[in-house]
Amino acid sequence: MKQLLQHIKNGQTVVEEIPVPTPREGQALIQVSASLVSAGTERMVIEFAEKSYLGKARSRPDLVKQTLDKAKREGIMPTVQAVFNRLDQPMALGYSSAGTIVALGKNPTVPHAGMQGFKVGQRVACAGGGYATHAEYNVVPRNLLTPLPKNVNFESAAFTTLGAIALHGFRLAEPQLGENVAVIGLGLLGLLTIQFAAAAGCHVLGIDLDPKRIKLAEGLGIKAVARPEAESAAQAFTAHRGFDSVIICADTSSNDPVELAGVIARDRAKVVATGAVGLNIPRKIYYEKELSFINSRSYGPGRYDANYEENGNDYPIGYIRWTEGRNFQAVVEMMASGKLKVESLISHRFPIEEGAQAYEVITGKRKEPFLGVLLTYNEKEEEGKKITFNVKRSTVDGTIKLGVLGAGLYANATLLPVIKNNKDFELVGIASSGGLHAQHSGKKFGFQYATSSEDEIINDPKINAVAILTRHASHADLVVKALKAGKHVFVEKPLAINSGQLSAISKQLAKTNHCLLLTGFNRRFSPLAQSLHSLLATRNEPLHAHYRINAGYIPLNHWVQDPTLGGGRIIGEACHFIDLISFLVGDAPVGVTAHALPNGGKYREDNVSMTFTFPDGSLGVVDYLANGDKSMPKERLEVFCEGMIAVLDDYVSLTRVKDGKKKVESMAQDKGWKAEMEAFAAALKNGGEPPIPYAQLIGVTQATFTAVNILRNAKETV
Repeated sequence: MKQLLQHIKNGQTVVEEIPVPTPREGQALIQVSASLVSAGTERMVIEFAEKSYLGKARSRPDLVKQTLDKAKREGIMPTVQAVFNRLDQPMALGYSSAGTIVALGKNPTVPHAGMQGFKVGQRVACAGGGYATHAEYNVVPRNLLTPLPKNVNFESAAFTTLGAIALHGFRLAEPQLGENVAVIGLGLLGLLTIQFAAAAGCHVLGIDLDPKRIKLAEGLGIKAVARPEAESAAQAFTAHRGFDSVIICADTSSNDPVELAGVIARDRAKVVATGAVGLNIPRKIYYEKELSFINSRSYGPGRYDANYEENGNDYPIGYIRWTEGRNFQAVVEMMASGKLKVESLISHRFPIEEGAQAYEVITGKRKEPFLGVLLTYNEKEEEGKKITFNVKRSTVDGTIKLGVLGAGLYANATLLPVIKNNKDFELVGIASSGGLHAQHSGKKFGFQYATSSEDEIINDPKINAVAILTRHASHADLVVKALKAGKHVFVEKPLAINSGQLSAISKQLAKTNHCLLLTGFNRRFSPLAQSLHSLLATRNEPLHAHYRINAGYIPLNHWVQDPTLGGGRIIGEACHFIDLISFLVGDAPVGVTAHALPNGGKYREDNVSMTFTFPDGSLGVVDYLANGDKSMPKERLEVFCEGMIAVLDDYVSLTRVKDGKKKVESMAQDKGWKAEMEAFAAALKNGGEPPIPYAQLIGVTQATFTAVNILRNAKETV
């Protein structure tokens, strides 16, 4: 399929061929008929992308600070590579479209679970950045879909998301029947807002700089005036009382709309900023009139809440009457009734093949007036979920023919570069459910094809090994499917996020002993960890290891913090550090105790001290902390054993002290990814034991479950 993309690194806006995405449970696959280009949000993205690196840095000082902190912590080269990798990721443009449902996401046990009320063939409006993009096909979650009445066409329905933004701003003003409402700025947002206000029984005055937009407002039956006349017109319009509500829909860095709103508002009126405007509120006029100022946040309640938008959980109507989804529904119903007219607001139409030209219009490169800019799509049979690349790569007997599931930032920044530079791997196929990231990574790293279907990879007879780099919740199911298909498996940590998943993997391993499994506990393969292991190889006494992790804070709404998606930070990341101690001891833990600081509404089981006991009497303490300063190094391990102290500092240096003598081994930070994949390749080529004994893979994973259970049950038992 064709999709419009923005390359942030070089500023290019292009249409590329992407695999048709695959809907998951709670999602629908939409064949798009029309999508609306945002002259505000999308123009800002384009203008940012077209800046030089220096210009990008100047416009985002917050990101510059994060980059400098990362460089201090991890070094210049890893930071530069991370920054350029992020800039290299293409961005899908668009957030408002309309089309027809052609497939519903599947649940293995319950058909169409989570999609009640929707069916194949249904016409819908679609919303959401990353979902309702400018593409021939989109995958959209249920709460961002709205069924269309029969008399609302696709071009009109493409305005639904923008209409919800306008409607939410209007609702925040809380106007009453018969009140006076002023709308400053008569672009698309303003022209929609004045219609909502009129339909609600308000007396509406529009204000703009452009005479053509004033005429458009008048054509909709709304009185409108030019900016120079605004103050005198406001006095006459309101009989010198001032406006009950002023809604700012202008798109300008100027502070004039905010100042004007203060002048024309009555005492104790509400001013709502829906557009992106200067926000230097003049104290005198706002204080004297005791005005309320509200910055409107997008479509309505539910926006930016992953539980609502991605997981499909609605808010009870008795508590929140107008969610973003119910705002979408209200918009299309107003279109159906004829109270909201958008056809006259369309100034340009471009077929998706010429989509880049739409951005020449909204960025002013064509120097022509515009308002509603639509992209249109031809109806055709659903295209394939797989695209191929012209890649020639020499192969030798015994080459590992690899398929990759997952193509996110971690895969692109860390593992795929390592795999590409390993001659033992032939890169066959790569999959991501949305298709876009698989297409980008497939071209970048030299895969033979990209797909949106996991089954395409797992069932490909050419592929004999699968690397699973997806989100944590999917790891276990994909491991079992790949093992059943007779594939060797590398899976990023964690191996599983609950005991049921771990049990399923263990049972499948017992059935398919000819397939090798490796979990991405890369730190044990790092050069300095290997050196430390060698120092302890001949020990005759138990050791004590203390591993301190300055993990840094991540918000509670991050997917890793979700127990059902990421498993939480102990299961999702602390397994790394438990594994390294297990590697040094040579066995998995047999006992666990755990204590945590109070969460206090800010944290979620990520300020934790855990103690692990081992069969030989060794002790390992893992302090995983999110309440520190991320500018400090992340990891420090101290090991005490037989008169020796060894200190591993963030995989940059290893200091050994014994008999009063100090020996220091230092190097550029290396956490073991290259050696890990070399070990995986060697095990597949040469046979023999897996690089990490399964007893340790499973035992370490089970230890994380035990630690979390102890924290939640406040018990100190194994």
